[in-house]
Parts: sequence; structure tokens; C-alpha cells
Amino acid sequence: MKLAIVRQKYTPFGGAERFVERALAALQDKGVDVSIIAREWKGDTLGGAAGLRINPFYLGRTWRDASFSRGVQRVIGEGRFDLVQSHERIPGCDIYRAGDGVHATWLELRAKPSDRLAPWHRYTLMAEAEMFHHPKLRTVICNSRMVKDDIARRFGVPEEKLQVIYSGVDLEAFHPRLREERGLALREKIGITETTPVLLFVGSGYERKGLPTLLRALQRMTRDDARLWIVGRDKHESLMRSLAQTLGVDDRVLFLGAQTDVRPFYGAADVFALPTLYDPFPNASLEALACGLPLLTTNTCGAAELVTAANGAVIAAGDVSALAASLDTLCTQASGMRDAARASVAHLDLTLMTTQLIELYARLS
Repeated sequence: MKLAIVRQKYTPFGGAERFVERALAALQDKGVDVSIIAREWKGDTLGGAAGLRINPFYLGRTWRDASFSRGVQRVIGEGRFDLVQSHERIPGCDIYRAGDGVHATWLELRAKPSDRLAPWHRYTLMAEAEMFHHPKLRTVICNSRMVKDDIARRFGVPEEKLQVIYSGVDLEAFHPRLREERGLALREKIGITETTPVLLFVGSGYERKGLPTLLRALQRMTRDDARLWIVGRDKHESLMRSLAQTLGVDDRVLFLGAQTDVRPFYGAADVFALPTLYDPFPNASLEALACGLPLLTTNTCGAAELVTAANGAVIAAGDVSALAASLDTLCTQASGMRDAARASVAHLDLTLMTTQLIELYARLS
């Protein structure tokens, strides 16, 4: 079977890329010939898959996305692949993995009137609707029930075309033993005690993932000894640093940038905080739970489907008071939640994910 996976910018830190990376070896072992269609990638980030570069000239991101889409559609028309799975909103592909969720929903939740007039948002909304209504679309891989229900409601995609496949997590690489193996040493290096509560935030897209709300909640927490560690790169980092200073919590906030290996930070943390405005199902939440960290997220995040009172908390996005109160509670209860956090993802190993993918590809081929 010849499978093409489409991702415009293939980077080692992206959620789609980590999804592909986790499945790639198993797919190749099963005889699936995987190619990555991308505008750009760096070094050996394709993990042994063949690369097909589509990089037409463009000015601005609307032209960028439209020109890439046209290039992919030409490749589809050539019939080189048995199945084409896109992680971008490109009409005409066999499979769409809705890892980025529904753009229309994101715009509604963000509630900025100017978005509807912006050319790129208008193009993306049009491409999204055309893709979901395209006759060649055979299956949508949804990474949460939240996304599945949203697509069905908005676009009328039949139930049989919507399949929930949660991303898998490497349960050996992400494990509670990281606390002893790497976390305590990192705490010592940074200069905090074993008992100091550490809240961990991982992700780019600070606004969407709720970092401003988290900084404000840190200020309102009863516990003034809690520390917030931020892993991830964002072009608005300077604004977030300024906000932390304005709130008077900058001495308790550590911006750590993008990390090629996040495991020491999971090992060092006590609570994983992701008060996102909208997130279909972030891989980082799976990794954190697998490491035994209780998860605090919102009801507009797909990862909330795994959260119970035993392993975390779910709040409404933007509710600073509820976030602060939940953080206080979790800081106190975190050590007793580690087993429940781990157990909540124990079934989501890489084998299950790849088995579901291979069964899907076999059914469609």
C-alpha cells in the first residue's frame, strides 16, 4: 500500500508530526509505503519516510496555503498513491485527520470580529467547508469525541465517515519514574526544593492554549509558593513576560523555550496546566498523564474526555477564579493522583493507535 501523508510545514515539534512519528515504524513494518508531502522539512525529521516537496512561490499565508493545496491536488490527480491522508484542509483527499479541530469553532470561541474579514480566515473557512463536503472524502480521523461531534453537527458528515482514533503515547518513555530518574535533578539544577509545587505548561500558541489566563490565575492562587514553568516557543513570548511582570508573578514564572526532550520537565512537575481556549486533543496532555501528572484543562479541550476527579480537573475556558482554585487544590492533592493519572492513559499505547490506523487503511484500500 502506498500512503501519502500531507503536512505543509513538517517540524519535529508539531502535533501532526508526532502522530506520524509514532505510527511510522509500525506502518512500515506492516508493508505500508509511506511518503510525506510537504512544503518544507528539516534534516531527517521524516523518520525514514520518502519526502515529496511541493513548494510553489507565494506571498502571504493565504497564497501560501492555496498554492500548496493546488499542488497536492495535482499529485492526487496523478494517481501515485493508494491513499492520501491530509493533516491540512485540502479538498479531494481520501482521509483528513482533524488534528487541528474545526477552524469555524476556533473563530467562534476566540470571538474577534476582525477574524471574519481577514483573507486567510475566509480562505480557511471556505477550504474547510469544501473539504468536508467533497465527494472524495472517505474518512475523517478525529482525535476526540468533541471534534467528531462538532464536525457532524456543523457539516453533516455521516457517522460512518467519522472515526475517533486517539493519539498513542509511548508508555515507556513517558512514565512516573521520570520523577526519580530526571525530575529531581532538574529541580535541584533550577534551584527549587522537592516540595515546591511546579505547574507545567507545554505548547506553542500561547493565546489559544490559555497562557494569559494561567498567569492571571497564578496571581490569584492562595499558594504563593507555586512555580509556573512554560515550555514552548511563541512569537508573543515578550508580551507574556510583560504580563507576568505586570501581575507581579514574574519571579515565579520560568520561560524555557522549545525543548527537544520534554521528559525531564514532566518528571520535575507536579501539575500539568492547560487552560486552553480550544484544543482538539494535545499530545502533551497524554504525555503528562502518562508521567503521572494530574491534568487541569477546559471543557473545550478534547483531553477533558479523560479527566475525572481522581486525575485532574476541568473548568470553563477563561474562568480565572475557577482555574486558581483548581490549581490550589491540585497542588495539595497531586501526589495522591499520580496512579490515577497514569491509569487513565494506560490503554492508549502506540500499538492500539497503529492497529486502528492499519485497520482503517486496509478497509479503504
